[in-house]
Amino acid sequence: MGVPAGFLRDARGRLLPASIPFRFFGAATVFHLLAWAALVPGALATPGFAGGLGLPLAALHLVTLGVLAMTALGASLQLLPVATRQPVASPRAAAALGWVYLAGVAATTLGMALAAPALLAAGAAATVGALAAYAALLARNLRGARGVPVVTAHGWAAWVSLGLALASALALAAAWLGHPVLARPAAVGLHIAFAAYGFMGLLVLGFSHILVPMFALSDAPPRGPSLASAGAAIAALALSALGSLGIAEAWLAPLAPAVGLLALGSHVVLMERARASGMRPRLGRSFVLVRVGWAGLGASLAVALAMALGLGVPRAPALFGALLAGGLLSLLLGMLSRIVPFLAAMHSTPGRRGPPLPSALTAERPLKLHFGCHLGAFALLLAAIALDSAALVAAAGAVGTVGAAAFGAFFAVACHKMRR
Repeated sequence: MGVPAGFLRDARGRLLPASIPFRFFGAATVFHLLAWAALVPGALATPGFAGGLGLPLAALHLVTLGVLAMTALGASLQLLPVATRQPVASPRAAAALGWVYLAGVAATTLGMALAAPALLAAGAAATVGALAAYAALLARNLRGARGVPVVTAHGWAAWVSLGLALASALALAAAWLGHPVLARPAAVGLHIAFAAYGFMGLLVLGFSHILVPMFALSDAPPRGPSLASAGAAIAALALSALGSLGIAEAWLAPLAPAVGLLALGSHVVLMERARASGMRPRLGRSFVLVRVGWAGLGASLAVALAMALGLGVPRAPALFGALLAGGLLSLLLGMLSRIVPFLAAMHSTPGRRGPPLPSALTAERPLKLHFGCHLGAFALLLAAIALDSAALVAAAGAVGTVGAAAFGAFFAVACHKMRR
């Protein structure tokens, strides 16, 4: 099995102070709100966005750095010690890098929105420093991992991807400052592949082998097929890197997304089998968001394949970016709506009947509102790009902002009940 049975046993002794993971998650909820809100004033430039500083780039990085990576950092710093049954490395270091990363993301995205390269460079330096510290903590934990080869394989691949994503980000920042060290198309290709699909994608896929069986009360997927799926994802990243660097680009550029689709498809099959075999196979709206996330990721790979083959896809760069960011965001929010009550219950003071159930800490009304708004905003954004409509982008931003505020209310209620 991918994760040993009973890995939650005695997990309380391996928890970070509640303030650390919830600080990451709280910051992610704020950046989530800002990301949708930024689309309203940036509506005119969004449908045909193909790169460059401005509000569309800021909104994209509010999602990737502010929501996805922020949540991935908080979740991995907490869940890996629990899953690998080893003590937390350094709570103080985790808390410090959280504050530095928060400031770095704020400065980076503001620099993008205002087209201010100096502010962008300062924010990028803080962000890179915090992520480098996180990489050190992640490596320390992965070195001590035992009995979780599937999660460890995804973790090490995400660790390597993070290094390459940081290197390509620094290359892009240097180019914006007038000091190019790598051709911009190569740097952009490497950054997209290793930041989105590599670091964040592999972390999410790896933790799914823990979270989906845990939520469905099932056994983890078989080790062999799970490792094969991880291997296919890693191979797709390697092919993408070679193609971005101009090595056999005509062959490797379309092969990379094709292999990526194979890896994603095998992962989805494994997760669905694990869910269906569990004692609690119906996971409600949260798992609908997970499935929407899988569909978005698959569609982004299909658009990448079409672009590599030279097929005419209208506004392909903007469509690809929306599908990739929206797919990862949907997948992560579906997981986070389960993780937050679970961790809140773990951190709550046990009563006479033991710790509270996660369901007792879940505010269903805000989650229901967020669910409808998120799906509506995602659909409106895709329609806006397809129809080249700034009005639909503004509508997507407005609906998404309402949904993000509702998700923030869900998070606030969980925190309040945990403290109470």
